[in-house]
Amino acid sequence: MTYRLYGREGWGSAIVEAQLSWYGLPFTFETVGDLIRSPDARAKLEKVNPLAQVPTLVMPDGSVMSESAAITLLLADITGKDSLVPGPQAPERGKFLRWLVFIVANIYPTFTYADDPARFVSVDAARDPFRAATDAYAQRLWRQVDGHAGNPWFLGERFSALDIYVDIMTRWRPKRGWFESEAPRLFAIARRADQVVELRPVWARNFPPG
Repeated sequence: MTYRLYGREGWGSAIVEAQLSWYGLPFTFETVGDLIRSPDARAKLEKVNPLAQVPTLVMPDGSVMSESAAITLLLADITGKDSLVPGPQAPERGKFLRWLVFIVANIYPTFTYADDPARFVSVDAARDPFRAATDAYAQRLWRQVDGHAGNPWFLGERFSALDIYVDIMTRWRPKRGWFESEAPRLFAIARRADQVVELRPVWARNFPPG
């Protein structure tokens, strides 16, 4: 009954790794190469997930799950726990679902586009402006999310998977310094999540000091 998580340290697979660890589910971690720069790494993962994206999670029965939001909801169902995902009758359920989908549908893809503009823009001279425009768009979206963030956690008093997303994604472009000044509520949530005892080993493995 072991899960197999395909990922790379510091990448989006950390979102699922944190949840597997939180629930105490047994899993192995299959490190993939640099999917942006290594055709061999992409070809290897394509055998499991045709999109060659992380996270890719192989379930104990051998079936494959992708898309971190789908995995987030499925793991909550499998464990029967509401510690990361508010249950159907919870008053904060709607807010959780709205912003989970918002983050994965709107912000997460900006990294797909901007990390490797050559995949989407054929003209060399247009790639840097494309990346700059995509990053600026992501920052506008983050400011919108910040306006709806609660205290001390995104949903208010209760910790959730949204706080895991915030902790990890604020480490990516434009990084924590930008969030501190431009999205202070999200920055505060991320700093608190850094200190969640159950997740410290995940943070240390994916984001080692220095």
